[in-house]
Amino acid sequence: MNLESTKVVVEKSDEYIFNALTDVKNFEKLMPENIAKFEVIDENCFEFGLKGMPEIKLLKKEATANSKIVLGAASSKLPFNLTGNIVALDANKTEIQLLFDGDFNPMMAMMIKGPIGKFIETLAQNMHKL
Repeated sequence: MNLESTKVVVEKSDEYIFNALTDVKNFEKLMPENIAKFEVIDENCFEFGLKGMPEIKLLKKEATANSKIVLGAASSKLPFNLTGNIVALDANKTEIQLLFDGDFNPMMAMMIKGPIGKFIETLAQNMHKL
């Protein structure tokens, strides 16, 4: 299952956005209002929970300076990656798009497609809070 957020333009440099996203504690600022839990495990891992959803632990898996960051599920029960693509438009303007890639059975995919799509869209729309 692949989902994409809309592309969001933020009035910050690509370097600033990249550095903010590589610091996992900053993801708390991006979370939806219905967040029930957010806990930083270490500099590469955090866990969050939304009301009515199971808690999810994310690990920083890959980072390409100023252009891409990949987070992945720490559990093999829900295998997925969340990729942030960062594109500099000029010195202080950056475009960000989030991509969700998960390997789920068709029934699970059907159940989570709506909530996950809404979730990544909220993360993208909150990028200006970094």
